[in-house]
Amino acid sequence: MSLAPIALFVYNRADHAKQTITNLLKTAEAAHTDLYIFSDGPRSEKETVKVQEVRNYIHTVTGFASVTIVEQPKNIGLSRSILSGVSMVLDKHGKMIQIDDDLIVSPWCLKYFNDALDHYEHDDRVACVCGFLYPVRKPVPPAFFMRGADCAIWATWKRAWTIFEADGQKLLQEIERRKLSFKFDFHGAYPYTQMLRDQIAGKNDSWAIRWHAAAFLQNKYTLYPGQSMAHNIGMDSSGTNCGTSSDYDVEIGTSPIPVENLPVVQSPQAFRAFKDFFIGMNKYSWFKRKRKRFKRWVRYIFTGA
Repeated sequence: MSLAPIALFVYNRADHAKQTITNLLKTAEAAHTDLYIFSDGPRSEKETVKVQEVRNYIHTVTGFASVTIVEQPKNIGLSRSILSGVSMVLDKHGKMIQIDDDLIVSPWCLKYFNDALDHYEHDDRVACVCGFLYPVRKPVPPAFFMRGADCAIWATWKRAWTIFEADGQKLLQEIERRKLSFKFDFHGAYPYTQMLRDQIAGKNDSWAIRWHAAAFLQNKYTLYPGQSMAHNIGMDSSGTNCGTSSDYDVEIGTSPIPVENLPVVQSPQAFRAFKDFFIGMNKYSWFKRKRKRFKRWVRYIFTGA
């Protein structure tokens, strides 16, 4: 089995990037894994110093099989950065693991991704492998599939990435034509259709909602772990439009995740757990504070903003 390369996207948070990379180096597979680091340019003069601080650090990174750094001279935005970076790595390697610069991963994270990428490489039903599990309250299987695609520490193959559709309007029209909005919105539990409308209107620049919608429409599936393979450290007010919250903290998995011989269908048990989690954050009026945090967190996961 050849190990999938990592595509790591950084911006202006050197401390987060250091924690992410230091933690990645603790995994058994890191020394044999190619690392690609994509650094977007500053959005303003004010951010130039912080972006340069990140760049100074990433040029010192060692410990991986190889380190390739791609620096944008000007800011192209998270969406373009990820789309171009992911496509570049997939064109060269055929598969990849995408990680943001604010994630602490499980020691078993890279094994989970590589096992799944190897096992489902030729299964056209599977488009994505996700390493994050929402802090659900109901039990879920040790590993399971859900319809669509995800973006919170994920992996894919070149053969699956070809389904990505950049035209949000085309995706929305197909969802509405097939009367799938209710299903797409997790049976009304979360307004993903509205998120897609906002992308079309220019209110967000989310590549992820289009990735999810494209996979959903083609009845593709994402593999999820029953215990999260990563914890997000970015909800600390350090990111743009990202407040401080511990409502979505998860415990990082401490054991291997089984990936073989799973039915490639949506898990009813996991669907109920996800839906319950979404509804639970919106149910009562006194949850309004948490609801705002939740929506901000989901927006941050999907848009980086």
